[in-house]
Amino acid sequence: MAGFSHILGQEKPKQFLKKVLAGKKIPHAYLFTGMPGVGKTTMAMAMAMALNCGEPRDHEGCGQCPACRQIAGGRFPDFLVIEPEGKNIKIDQVREFNRMLGFAPAVGKYRVCVFRQAETMTGEAANSFLKTLEEPPPANVIILNATEPLDLLPTTVSRCQRVSFQPLSTGDIAHWLTGEKGEDPEKAEVLGRISGGSLGRALLMQGGDFLEKREKWLLGVTKLPALSNIEAVDMALGLAAGEKTGGFSAGGTEPGILDLVSTWRSWYRDLMLCKAEGPENLLINMDFSRRLKSVVETYIIKNLVESVDALDRADRDLRILRNPKLVMADTALRLRRLVGTEERP
Repeated sequence: MAGFSHILGQEKPKQFLKKVLAGKKIPHAYLFTGMPGVGKTTMAMAMAMALNCGEPRDHEGCGQCPACRQIAGGRFPDFLVIEPEGKNIKIDQVREFNRMLGFAPAVGKYRVCVFRQAETMTGEAANSFLKTLEEPPPANVIILNATEPLDLLPTTVSRCQRVSFQPLSTGDIAHWLTGEKGEDPEKAEVLGRISGGSLGRALLMQGGDFLEKREKWLLGVTKLPALSNIEAVDMALGLAAGEKTGGFSAGGTEPGILDLVSTWRSWYRDLMLCKAEGPENLLINMDFSRRLKSVVETYIIKNLVESVDALDRADRDLRILRNPKLVMADTALRLRRLVGTEERP
């Protein structure tokens, strides 16, 4: 990787950061916001290259000097990534970070410190970090990565230059998977559509059995209209059996029940699009388009909207650690009742 030009999409953040680097004074703190997997950490790495490169070109790291190669390889002592230990970034991690800032960069012109999932800082850690953020020592650049700025203390947000990252396009993700990973174009297109604009998520989905599970989940939900209440519950519990509660949708590295719920939600979203006779190229589950068209007349828009609401509620309940079996059973029953022109008993 040779810096900004090798990052997929995100042209506005690239141009903004290049403009900053062209100035005489580099702000000491940034807040990179956006969904996971769209390039926030990679952009921080590119910025570290540009700041420490021996021969920068057009405010971008050359990719060939020792500093650039070490940063790309994760061996540069002045590029630090701090991640949650368990579920949170803890006070001891922030204290160690504060202690380290008392020393000058070891080898580089700048020390670049990235806090991934900065919103997971405990209250104690966030307050300790805030004191350092107000006046960090010179030659230090702090980058906070977060999904939503509202998840951080307002005082933290106000002290950072905010840079917003957008979801990547289906075409960009599919093209990258085909060109960089040698993926089959048809499969790459499916991954681009179901990843929700996250290249990181697409790569996780590509590397395991997610597509096989997705097919099973979608085939399951298509059977709901013909099932009894007991059969609907058995189907949902069977599909969820053995799956972790979280999954890619919760920042995990393996599929989980949240991904099952997300897949079902995309199905009902696509049914609404078909019902409204929207553009077919906007379908998420394009590879299931024939099946979508064959069942869409079974529903009315009102019930489809309520089906998506039911899945949104299931997602919220699962995230607050309610009993997954009860959540899935209740959701299956609700979805079954919403088949047709009115609720079924």
